[in-house]
Amino acid sequence: MIRVLLADDQTLVRAAFAMLVESDRDMEVVGQAGNGLEAVELTRAHRPGLVVMDIRMPELDGIEATRRIAADEHLAGVKVLVLTTYDTDEHIVDALRAGASGFLVKDTRPAELLAAIRTVAAGESLLSPGPTARLIARVLSSPRTPPAGVPGGPDRLSERERQVLCLVGRGLNNAEIAETLGLSPLTAKTHVSRIMGKVGARDRAQLVIVAYESGLVVPAAGGADGR
Repeated sequence: MIRVLLADDQTLVRAAFAMLVESDRDMEVVGQAGNGLEAVELTRAHRPGLVVMDIRMPELDGIEATRRIAADEHLAGVKVLVLTTYDTDEHIVDALRAGASGFLVKDTRPAELLAAIRTVAAGESLLSPGPTARLIARVLSSPRTPPAGVPGGPDRLSERERQVLCLVGRGLNNAEIAETLGLSPLTAKTHVSRIMGKVGARDRAQLVIVAYESGLVVPAAGGADGR
């Protein structure tokens, strides 16, 4: 059973999401928050498997709420799936930096939302290669020093691991990475896991940030990632 907490300042939106989640026999809603501060408090109280987090909320926005949840060692197993109105919202990058495991636009189809919850709750990241690459390339076109708490750079990585990280940053999944580098899918998965450990990333989403922040993936003119 996937235990879900919903955080959105719009009552009708929360109610619609709650009905959708509860319609799935493998999911249950354990709490609903109307602002970011309440989301953090309810997450600590109920320890859900996943928080569906709106970005723009009063008192405490979804980005800071995500950061507090990710920084709490007692909530290490809690995943955050952030919601935005548009997939070009630059705040998405800040949410990924803060520890979110993926994002969705609010007008996504019901089946896609349920599938996204399952994906993130299972420990995977939800990053759509096209929109994610364009978005991160645009926002990180001028790389800056990451704030405190963000994973470090790839200095400790081997040449092969740097290649894998570059492909992760471009939005490739493990199977695609394996095919590109002539590896088995299991070997590609092992490389990704080791890279996360070396750079201190929570999940694949933060590896994308590391790849861009470190310059391994260089945004090209027009918003596409460098190849």
